[in-house]
Amino acid sequence: MKAEQVSGLPLLTVQPRRLELARFGLTVADVQDAVSAAIGGRETGLIYEGDARYPLEVRLPEHLRVDPQALARLPLARPNGNYVPLAEVAQMTSVEGPNQISRDNGKRRIVVAANVRGRDLAGFVAEARGEIQRRVKLPPGYFVQYGGTFEQLASAAERLRTVVPLALLLIFGLLLVTFGSVKDALLVFSGVPLALTGGVLALLLRGIPLSITAGVGFITLSGVAVLTGVVMVSAFRDLLERGKTIEQAIIEGALLRLRPILMIGLVASLGFLPMALNTGTGAEVQRPLATVVIGGILSATALSLVVLPALYRIATRDNSPQT
Repeated sequence: MKAEQVSGLPLLTVQPRRLELARFGLTVADVQDAVSAAIGGRETGLIYEGDARYPLEVRLPEHLRVDPQALARLPLARPNGNYVPLAEVAQMTSVEGPNQISRDNGKRRIVVAANVRGRDLAGFVAEARGEIQRRVKLPPGYFVQYGGTFEQLASAAERLRTVVPLALLLIFGLLLVTFGSVKDALLVFSGVPLALTGGVLALLLRGIPLSITAGVGFITLSGVAVLTGVVMVSAFRDLLERGKTIEQAIIEGALLRLRPILMIGLVASLGFLPMALNTGTGAEVQRPLATVVIGGILSATALSLVVLPALYRIATRDNSPQT
């Protein structure tokens, strides 16, 4: 953790003594002009080089500009033509001044930067906010604002609150269009909650905090979980249309779709495995997403092979003729 340096720069201040100035017939502006010309320089002419013109400025040499004793002997011209040294009409002191002054939206700011490791950023900021409110009493006009990566995290989380429900609603709408039945669409959509549960459990087992990339992984996982459900329910519906009973359709359909569903789960899991085990550059982004997808795919596969046939049998009445 480090704070922006705002002080520590040595400054030489010149404080005019108004009584002495009046005694010598001088003003504060005379002191300011003399000090400004000696240190900052004063334009005295132009240098011509062809068509180019360069201003000619005159000021004290570097070793005199940084010498308080030399500046104290700086002569000030009086109205009668005489001169008086600067030390006679002004007090010169060396003080510690601001190193820099930074502003945002017209307000002065000081930046305190910290790198969070070993825990989630949102939890760290929440704890830090509570400690600051309890232990630090800010003067009037001061306030604390959290920015940087946390500000981006809060903005992304706000967008996810809109994107995730919209994505789930879109998935359900596509299922409804595909099957033409609310019941079958709900049965397939039931794979999403169990898949999300598997993703959360995978994060807990690996000790990875919930992050924006994990949220993106949950959206991806919802599509994969629905895909396995579509494969299974489509097989059930096809066998029922061929005149099979519900028990026959469920048993034959589950056996028929066993290998395709296992292949979907294995391919997706193995594909994300290198990302889940990554420890190099970008691991903080890849690991949460891959962990969520792998854990969710495993639970979604179990749903498609075990839970979904049972739910389909409960929700579907056997209208086929008994043999």
